[in-house]
Amino acid sequence: MLTVKPLPAFQDNYIWILQQDNDARIAVVDPGDADPVIEYIEAHGLVLDTILVTHHHKDHTGGLATLADRYGPNIIGPADSSITHLTRTVSDGDTVRLLGRVFDVMATPGHTLDHLSFLAAGTPGLLFCGDTLFCAGCGRLFEGSPEQMHKALQRLAALDDDTLVFAGHEYTRANVAFARAADPDNAALEAYQATCEREREHGRPTLPSTIGREKAINPFLRVHRPEVQRAVATQGTATDSLTTFATMRQWKNNF
Repeated sequence: MLTVKPLPAFQDNYIWILQQDNDARIAVVDPGDADPVIEYIEAHGLVLDTILVTHHHKDHTGGLATLADRYGPNIIGPADSSITHLTRTVSDGDTVRLLGRVFDVMATPGHTLDHLSFLAAGTPGLLFCGDTLFCAGCGRLFEGSPEQMHKALQRLAALDDDTLVFAGHEYTRANVAFARAADPDNAALEAYQATCEREREHGRPTLPSTIGREKAINPFLRVHRPEVQRAVATQGTATDSLTTFATMRQWKNNF
C-alpha cells in the first residue's frame, strides 16, 4: 500500500512524502525546502529514491540541489531551463513508474506554462497537482491564460470522484471564504466550511481533498452552474463557463 504524508514547509507549502508499505525507499513531491525532507529521512532511516516536480517555482524546487547532492535521487519534472538537477524530463502522456505504481503525466498549464500533474490510477487514484487545483480553489495565473487553466481544471474534474487531491498549499480557509462569495447558496460548501475550520483549529491539514468534494464545493469547477454565473456577474462578464472562470479568477486575485 502506498502511503502519502505531508511535510509542512515555509508558511503554507506541503511537500508530499510517498512510501510503499515498509519499503525504506521514499519519493518526494515538490521539495521547495530540503531541510524538512532531510530531517524526515534521517529520523526514519529512509532512502530518497525519486523526486517529482510539478513546476518551476522556487517554493517547489528550492531543495533540489541540496537533495540531489546529498542523496542522488531520480528527479523527474517538466523541461524548464530554471529547474536544475533533473535526471528525466516528462510531458503530457508520459508515464512514470514509482515505488511499484505507474503515474500518468498530465499537462495542466495555467499557473505556469510548464505545470504538470501526476496521477497514480487505482482505488482511489492519487493526484499530485501542485498549484493547479487547491481545495476550494485554483492557482493564480502567473504565466498561462484563463483558457489554459479552465481546460486543465476541467480535465482534472473528469477524474473519478474518489481520486485523492494532494495540492501544494494549505490555502483552504481563504479559498472557502472566497467560495462562499462566489457560490453563496451552496449548502455543501457551507457544511464543509465548518469542517475546514475544525481541522485548522486543531492544526490538521485539510488535504487531501477528493475530486468529488471539489466538484461540490470548488467554484472554479462550478463555473457552468447558473447560480455561480449570477454571483460572478456582479463582478464583470459571466456569460458562459470560460468568461465566468476568467472573471472569477480576477475577483479572487483582489478578494
